[in-house]
This record gives sequence, C-alpha cells and structure tokens, in this order.
Amino acid sequence: MEKGSIVGNLAKDLGLNTGEIENRNLHALALDKKQYFAVNSKNGNLNINSRIDREEICGGNILCHINFDIMIENPMNIFHVTVTVQDINDNAPHFLNGDIKIEASESTLPGATFHLGKAADPDIGMNSVQNYQLSQNHYFVLEVREGEDGSKYAELLLNKQLDRESESSFHLTLLAVDGGKPAKTGTAKILINVIDANDNPPVFTQKVYKVSVKENTPKGSSIVQVKATDRDVGSNAQIIYSFSSIDKSDHQKFHLDPQDGAITVMETLDFEEAEKYSVVVEAKDGGGLVAHCNVEIKIIDENDNAPEILLVSSSSPISEDSASGTLVALIHVKDKDSGENGNIVCHLLSNLPFQIVSTSNNYYKVLTHGGLNRENTPEYNITITATDEGSPPLSTLKTISVQISDINDNPPAFEKPSYTAYVPENNPSGASIFRVKASDPDLDRNARILYSIQKSNIEDLPLSSYVSINSETGIIYAQRSFDYEQFREFQLQVKVQDGGSPPLSNNVTMKVFIVDQNDNSPQILYPSKGVEGSALFEMIPRSADADYLVTKVVAVDADSGHNAWLSYHLLQATEPGLFTIGHHTGEIRTSRTFLERDAVKQRVVILVKDNGHPSLSATVTLNLVFAENFQEALPEMKTQPINPDYQSDLQFYLVLALALMSFLFLLSVILAILMKLRKSGNPKFLQCFGPIPHSNNGVIFPPNYEEGTLPYSYQLCLSSESRIQEYAFPASSVQIGENISSKNKSEALLTASEGNILNCEMDKSDMVSLF
Repeated sequence: MEKGSIVGNLAKDLGLNTGEIENRNLHALALDKKQYFAVNSKNGNLNINSRIDREEICGGNILCHINFDIMIENPMNIFHVTVTVQDINDNAPHFLNGDIKIEASESTLPGATFHLGKAADPDIGMNSVQNYQLSQNHYFVLEVREGEDGSKYAELLLNKQLDRESESSFHLTLLAVDGGKPAKTGTAKILINVIDANDNPPVFTQKVYKVSVKENTPKGSSIVQVKATDRDVGSNAQIIYSFSSIDKSDHQKFHLDPQDGAITVMETLDFEEAEKYSVVVEAKDGGGLVAHCNVEIKIIDENDNAPEILLVSSSSPISEDSASGTLVALIHVKDKDSGENGNIVCHLLSNLPFQIVSTSNNYYKVLTHGGLNRENTPEYNITITATDEGSPPLSTLKTISVQISDINDNPPAFEKPSYTAYVPENNPSGASIFRVKASDPDLDRNARILYSIQKSNIEDLPLSSYVSINSETGIIYAQRSFDYEQFREFQLQVKVQDGGSPPLSNNVTMKVFIVDQNDNSPQILYPSKGVEGSALFEMIPRSADADYLVTKVVAVDADSGHNAWLSYHLLQATEPGLFTIGHHTGEIRTSRTFLERDAVKQRVVILVKDNGHPSLSATVTLNLVFAENFQEALPEMKTQPINPDYQSDLQFYLVLALALMSFLFLLSVILAILMKLRKSGNPKFLQCFGPIPHSNNGVIFPPNYEEGTLPYSYQLCLSSESRIQEYAFPASSVQIGENISSKNKSEALLTASEGNILNCEMDKSDMVSLF
C-alpha cells in the first residue's frame, strides 16, 4: 500500500466522535525508531506513514504483525493496536548460487539423484516457491521435494544410463515457479559434465545434522563435524567438503574445514538477529562423485541484553498537594532476549513517596504514594530499576527528575514568639527603633511577606502618630519623640501576611519600653526660690547647739532610677565650717555653736545634683540670720536688696495686706464699742476674743514631702487704750517657709523661738515694711 493509504478508522473502533478526537489528542506513541503508521488527529483514520515491507519486517515468519500503541488524554488511556501485514507476490524466486554445475560419472546408475538446491523467495505461503520445472531431455527428470520447514527444493534424478562417448555434457534449464497470481519465476542454468566411471559416490553418516549453539559461543569454536565415506579407493575415495548452498552472510559466520568437515564459528552469533541457520554441505570424492547433507544450527538464547526503559510521558512539575495516586510518568520496558531472559520486573530505588505499577504490555505507571512537601524536598530524582529474570539477571537504571511546585501551605513565622524593644526617650522623630523579621518557607509569590501594625494599647492618640512600620523590611519607625515622663511603655501587635491566594498571616506581640534619659534637672520644692534664685530668710537662735536642724532642702527629679537619685552639696557659705548638709537628706545643720566673731547674717548656696550621666543640678540660696527673736532679726532682713520688679510686686501685696489689716482693725473697734455700750460696767480694756484657729484651707506641700513643720496661724490681741499691737507667735520646733502664691510671688513666713512673744509698737509705715 502507498504512503498515506487508510488502514482503518481508530476513532470508530474506540467509539469516539469527531469532537473528542481533537480534544482528547488521539495519537500514536513513538517508541520505535521507524513509525509505519500515523493517526489523523481530525478524523481518527489510521494511515500508512512509511512503506511496509513484510519481508524486511518479519522475514520468513508466516504471521507478520506490527504492534504499536495509541494514547488518548483527558483522561489518559493507552490502547494496543496490532496490524497484520498480509503478503503479496512482490518477489520473484531466485537461485542463491546462480548457475548449477554437475559432474556425473558415466557409471552412475539410473535412479541416482543430484541436489539442485532450492530457489529463495522472500514471500510466504502460496506466494513462495511452489514448483520447479526442468527443460526437456532424455536422461534426467526433476523431482520436487519438501523440507521440514515446508520449503520445496529440487533434485535431478538420473532416468537413463549415461554414455560419455555419445554425450559428454548436458545444458538444462531449471525453472522455479511461485504460487502467486500472476506467478513469478526464476531460472538457473544446469551444466552437467559426464566423467569417467567412479561408481561409488560419497555417503554421509547422517542425512541431516542438527546442533544447538549458545549465542555467546567464542569465535573459532567447533560446533559440529560432518562425515562422509566413499567405498572407492585412491583418488576416488578422497573426499573434499564444501558448502553447497549458503547465504553470503551465513558463509561469513561459519567455516567448513574441507578436509575433516568440521564447522567452526567465525563471527559472534546473536539470537536476536537469527534464531537458526540451515546450510548444505557437499562431500565430493576424487572421482567427482558428490553427496549432500543438511546442517541445521539452532541458536540458544543467552541473557546478553539488558532491559531498555523508554520514557513515554512525564508530568513535571507536580503540585505538592497532589493526591496519592497522581500519575507522574509513564514508561515502557523491553528486552531483546526471549523467554525468562526477556521477562522484566520494575521497581523504584530509595524510600520515596512514589510507587511503580504495572499496567499491560510492559507499560508501567509511576504514581505518587504519600504526601509531598516542597519545603522539605523541592525535587525528586526517581530511579527506576528494570531487571530481567535471566541468570545472572541484568538490570537497567533510569532516573526521572520531578520538580515539586509550591502551594501556599505555610504561614509566615516570626523569628521570636514575642519582641521587646528598648527606646531611649527624646529619640529623633522618624528614627528606626526596632526590626521584626519573619520568614516563609514557601516560594515566589507565596513567600512574599508584608508587615503591618494591627493595634496597640495607646488610646489617647492614633497609632500612626506614634509608630509606623516598613511593610517590606519590618523596620519600625518612631513617628514622634517619646517622653519617659509621659508614658513608660506601650504594646503593639505586628501582623505579617504572605502573598499567597488565599493569603496566610501571623501575629506577634511587641512591647516597647521607653528608657529614661537624664533630661530633667532637679526641682527644688523647699525652700522655694525667690527672685534671681534668692531664698527667703531663716532665723537661727544664737544659742543653738551643734547639729541644730536649721532647715531641710526638699527637691525632686522627674526622671527615674539612677537619674532621679539626688545628692545635696554645700556649694558656698559665708562661714564654710559653720554648717553641714546631709548628702542624701538635704538637712542643713550647724556644725558648731555660734561665736561672737561669726557674722549674724549667713548666706548659704546649696547644690542639688542628680546621678545621671552627665548629671544635672539646681541651686538654691538661703539667707540665715542668727537672732533670738524677730525684732533682733528684722534689721538684718531689711538690709536685703530688693529688685525693682520684685519690689513692685511686693508693694502690691503689702498694700493688699494693709487694707486687710485696716479692715480687721476697724471691725475690732466697732465690736469693742458695741460691747462697751451693752455692758457699761465692763472693764475699759478690750480683752482678746480668743485665739483664731488656723485656716481650714489646705496647705500646699511638695510631692512625697514627709518631713518638716506644718504651717500655723497667729493670734492677734488689741488694746483699746493704747496703740500697742501684740502679736502672739505660737512656738514651733521646726521652721518652714513655703511659697503659696499661684504665680510664684513670695510672702514671708516668719518664725520665732518657742515661748517668744513680740510686742511691737509701730506706725503704719512699720507695718508695711513688716509685710
């Protein structure tokens, strides 16, 4: 049949309609080098792809089949197709040795036969050689015989006694005819020379020699020896052996010793190339008489061919979430050997999540067997071993590389379960304060992670005004400068999310602690500072003993920890050796008794220093007056220079105090007059109405102040007969002065020793100076 001829319609046989043929990709699998058939992808017809020569494919086999496989997809299935090749009479018979030469002794008796050999015809059955015909003659007739393999060969039978003197040679024509329609023929010339009498031809011990030879028989090995005898003597009994009818290729494989008839192997025998050889050996004596025998050599298969593994199809990459039983690859195995040597068993090396399953006709499927995890193993090298059942068995290895594709099956994970950041206060706005880091073992888009801040425990302002995060790097930035004194810590929840579909995420808690910096100087609460850092006066009795508590400096620091540890130092003093200060308590005490040579008014500068690095400090100036009573201390107090601005403010308060005292004085006079009118018998002196309790208003104290003297009130007594004003100052063991003005304006709180009452007579101007 010509190339492109239609053999049949596979789609019809498979029950596929026209639409399914293209959708399911019906096609032939290319497993062999030469493809005789092709499938039309549109109509499913099986067409001849290349010229088919039955004789080339199957040789002399009666049945000739071409096997191949076709595959359809969606779902995948494989069908095995067998095409039987029918023989046609396309080859004419031909004689292997061309013309035939026969030497016949004139003494040869009628009935003697002469082997003419057989004509070769590659065709089979009725198309092979069916008959032989001989040209007309008076001495010879033709006999057609059939061999064990069914082939026909011709022998020349002597029908009449030869007479060399009457006819010394014969020229005949042998015609081989096959059974085809029309029949084809082949001819050979027969030349018969008649020789003188040698009336005993050689005789073989066996008409047919059969021998079995292993295909791995070494070169030069003797496989069989033919033997013929001749009853003649002399030269007529000397026998020479030769091949009478043999193919040229077979002649190269075997050698016949002409003297002893031993046949040896000249080339390597291959069972896969030919399973048997049949040769004709001729024995010829010295008189020209010949005899023939057949030698049939059967080749025994040896396991000399390892299996072959052909990869038909492969699926790579495969998803890591593929179900167990997913097809990974389809392979086909074959072995040129036969029998047990050609039986193949396949298995996989190593303990991998795959299995190999036999289907049919030496096809195997490689399937997944268990879960896949790309993060653990992104690629598998599957090694397939094909082993035959020969002895010893032969094996072939083939490695298939399978890539595992990623799915988003792993959420991002932070390096730590929680984070703690320490940020110094007063940090610059926009500075990076920390970095969180997460990783995702997935691949590509599934491993692209973004950071964000979900929430925090800061409620007063939006979260974005405090911190921000770089979504790609995870670096957290401060959006403002933090102040430890405002808040000391806050908490964030950071979220990381990958780019998978659907995306996976994770959260982590981050605590941010603000680290205190020494950015606050000590604040002196007591004694309160006056103008230009000058403190108010403190009065000390001249009779005070050593270690007398003069006053106590109270200071605080808004910082914390070491930065808030305060120490007190005596920076300057009029008499440095007269006073000491507690390094940690701030208590100012006398170090000795007052001497006459000592100045009455002492100026002391106190330095309060914190423990930061570098340390910050504050100073306060105290004016200390040694006096036994207020009248004695007053001149020293008046000598204090007053700042003009401060004097202006002081005048305002003095005027206000004078107005208040005037009101109280008038009120007292009115009350005295009223009482005198009601009780004319009463004494003329206005008695005191009793002590005025101190104010119920709360006294302002510095925070954490635990030591010192509480404020006290004064009692005022008036006399109706004199302008003498008596001021009763209650006794106090500790002196204290405090600034109670909301605008840092100072009022003097004067102290006196215990039991001391000052009786003073002064005019209004003196009263103004006092307050």
